Amino acid sequence: MPTVREPDLDLKCIHTIRTLAIDAVQAANSGHPGTPMAMAPVAYSLWQRHLRFDPDDPIWPDRDRFVLSMGHASMLLYSMLHLAGVKAVNPKYERLGDLSVKLDDIQRFRQLNSRCPGHPEYRWTSGIETTTGPLGQGVATSVGMAMAGRFMAQRFNRPGFEMFGYRVYALAGDGCMMEGISSEAASLAGHLRLSNLCWIYDNNKITIEGNTSWAFSEDVATRFLGYGWNVLRVGDANDLDVLDRAFVTAAKTPDRPTLIIVDSHIAYGSPNKQDTSAAHGEPLGEDEIRLTKRAYGWPEDAKFDVPAGVREHFAAGIGERGRSLREAWMKKFAEYEKAHPALADELHRMQRRDLPEGWEKSIPTFPADAKGMAGRDASAKVLNAAAKAIPWLIGGSADLAPSTKTRLTFEGAGDFTSDGVAGRNLHFGVREHAMGAVLNGLALSKVRPFGSGFLIFSDYCRPAIRLSAIMEIPTIWIFTHDSIGVGEDGPTHQPIEQLASLRAIPGLITIRPGDANEVAEAWRTVLEMKHEPVVMILSRQAMPTVDRTQFAPASGLAKGAYVLADTKGARPDVILIGTGSEVSLCLQARDRLKEKGINARVVSMPSWELFEKQPREYRDSVLPPDVTARVSVEQASTFGWSRYVGLTGHSVGMKTFGASAPLQELQKKFGFTVDAVVEAATEQAQKKKVSSAAS
Repeated sequence: MPTVREPDLDLKCIHTIRTLAIDAVQAANSGHPGTPMAMAPVAYSLWQRHLRFDPDDPIWPDRDRFVLSMGHASMLLYSMLHLAGVKAVNPKYERLGDLSVKLDDIQRFRQLNSRCPGHPEYRWTSGIETTTGPLGQGVATSVGMAMAGRFMAQRFNRPGFEMFGYRVYALAGDGCMMEGISSEAASLAGHLRLSNLCWIYDNNKITIEGNTSWAFSEDVATRFLGYGWNVLRVGDANDLDVLDRAFVTAAKTPDRPTLIIVDSHIAYGSPNKQDTSAAHGEPLGEDEIRLTKRAYGWPEDAKFDVPAGVREHFAAGIGERGRSLREAWMKKFAEYEKAHPALADELHRMQRRDLPEGWEKSIPTFPADAKGMAGRDASAKVLNAAAKAIPWLIGGSADLAPSTKTRLTFEGAGDFTSDGVAGRNLHFGVREHAMGAVLNGLALSKVRPFGSGFLIFSDYCRPAIRLSAIMEIPTIWIFTHDSIGVGEDGPTHQPIEQLASLRAIPGLITIRPGDANEVAEAWRTVLEMKHEPVVMILSRQAMPTVDRTQFAPASGLAKGAYVLADTKGARPDVILIGTGSEVSLCLQARDRLKEKGINARVVSMPSWELFEKQPREYRDSVLPPDVTARVSVEQASTFGWSRYVGLTGHSVGMKTFGASAPLQELQKKFGFTVDAVVEAATEQAQKKKVSSAAS
């Protein structure tokens, strides 16, 4: 139940939120004060009277989630975190007792090492549920959080034990509503009838350029009704009574998500002041700040003022309510552990990103096979085995599961639909943008998600992929149709620069396995990761399964690159480096080179990032610095390969877009043949001999 209202104290708290934002933006000479000023009553009403959140334990599993999708209004969230007394939690999930946001952090808003950066950053400041920067990503991510809540409720709740029932709130602005990703996400949420989801739309009709009428005139309410949402309207953002009724109605709506449209406008203390550029994107200036504070009845020259009674009021509201709810949950969980020990163990492991004991025994191995199998087919076998052993490994595709082979087919896997949310197969429809953000929302809720599509469509997922790397969350991206091997589909569907661009994202692990057993090892490696997002790049075409009795074991994948075939004691004349389906091409070239008296080492390099994590000694053992004759082979852009082949090495790769033709014709046209690799390697080896002779 909402706490009892105290009008005078309510207003004092709201003005404290506003003035902290005003002063922080002014001190930083950077930021956005207008939205925190306008939305302070909304945030206050939600946090103080409705949010199921314990400031002393901001990672309590069944807490309500609050997402500030319009991240430029970050001072609104920082003010709430400070005044509510939210405590800090370290990466080991230990509560430290210190405030997550101290007043000093607010005073150093947008400054180096402040816990109040320009946009909310997950893992940087406790109480922030997701990193929000690009508009629309926050609301889309909240859909994943709501889906996770529904999934976990079905998985863990038992009669007498409702362990999960949290709600997800996201505060959005006009920019979020304009971004296409919000449309995709809202459509999916409405289709799934996610009644635990509530978006709050700040309808202030202002963006950076000016009034939204220049570019945005649609009827948002009608649009969301069409998506299947419940739509409520609050005509004045300052009306706490109407806000309360809206939040209560949203919580009681049993069959659909809710959009609360809140009408607000940006204005200050001076009667005629309506400078939207300053309100939205610039500090107010000292003169306007004094006028604004005078209108609030605030000390005009006070800076970062938190009046007596404000913190205590928050402690008596969200503090006491959250503590009571969390303690009741913990008490019930202790009983749950006795009644349902296996489920309780799962919940513990999931929350700490640990895996079930012995899960790795499920990973299959594949016999040597010259014909082999496609990377996507091998992945399907491994994924199904692993998911059967890891009950919270769930995922799906943007309408491409039959092609990406990502459907979970074991008994009981089921489908996550509007009629049943216990299923582990997710269906995103043709919504790659939203899929990416939803996956992040699932990962942030401690479910282990995977999502799939064709590699070329990773471009549509890129903002979410980048954010998963920034947040250090273990989202798994499975992209198939990894090269010009797509063949007849032509240049629009043949990925060229995608691998290079994904490798450029800091903190993201890319893996392109070279045969079925490397695929198996990739899954073994990936599922052990707790903080690294991974992109797995898989082939549509068959790849020979390497005979591991003759060549090195596939376990070398865990180190990113390894010597697959060596020269049996002789110093290599040339090193062939391959990824994916081109590894077998390198092995064939090695045999031909041997006939020519050229000793070639074959290195399989499925992951640059994992390789770079290895000690220098290991990296030098795989790629000896004194062996400069090197050839890389990859059906993708050659961009970046010079770091491994050197300035004098050669890269067999793509320097143009592809073409529409059968695979074999494309391989011949673009030089992915044994003859082409042998020619390049022979030239490299001869250069080495000439160089040695000259020295």
